[in-house]
Amino acid sequence: MFVSLPSRRKTALRWATPLLFTALWLAFLWSISRPGDARRSLWLDWGALSTGLTHPQDWWATLQDGSVLRLFTALFLHADWSHLLGNLVFLLIFGLPAERVLGPWRLILLFLVGGAIANLTAIYTMGNPDQIIIGASGAVSALIGAYLALFPGARLGVVIPLGLFLEFVRAPAYLLIGVWAALQVVFAYIGPSFGMVAWWAHIAGFAFGLAYGVYVRAAIARRLRKRHGF
Repeated sequence: MFVSLPSRRKTALRWATPLLFTALWLAFLWSISRPGDARRSLWLDWGALSTGLTHPQDWWATLQDGSVLRLFTALFLHADWSHLLGNLVFLLIFGLPAERVLGPWRLILLFLVGGAIANLTAIYTMGNPDQIIIGASGAVSALIGAYLALFPGARLGVVIPLGLFLEFVRAPAYLLIGVWAALQVVFAYIGPSFGMVAWWAHIAGFAFGLAYGVYVRAAIARRLRKRHGF
């Protein structure tokens, strides 16, 4: 797993990442408190479906009845503990440092819009009809992409299992994240055994976050040049 290596510089309070962390956690606790049938109804009512947006009139209908919001609400639903905890860990690792640069509101925008784009991609790439799409993986992938763009020279710690022991090593973030991104592409084509995971949603979220991070980085550079009269 990745471990963030924090800098020593003092920063302002970062509240957006903890807020998203808490919202994901509370939504999951609320969902598992419901009986099985009620929980599946919750997924059907608030998760994104893999069909239904084939024609332009379908989009108009979703805008009229508000069901387009399910692209966002689906981000806060998770199937089980492992599904949730994996997203929470990566949210903290990449969300906290990204928020230091983006600020809380831009980070929330990145999470929601990146996640919605990821879910939309899943709608058009999932092969199973009427598959329920839930989870924050696409939004977290957007955070990973933004982190890479904002901190291209950063180093991450990675824990590598070596037999009965765990070895902690440091490696460039671009290398570890690059391997992760490549695996998402490979898994997207690997076959039906991975059909329950929306790998293309991860790829789309990552690509959006990367583009968003490059844009913000360039905007910050322009602002600094103006400030110093360059």
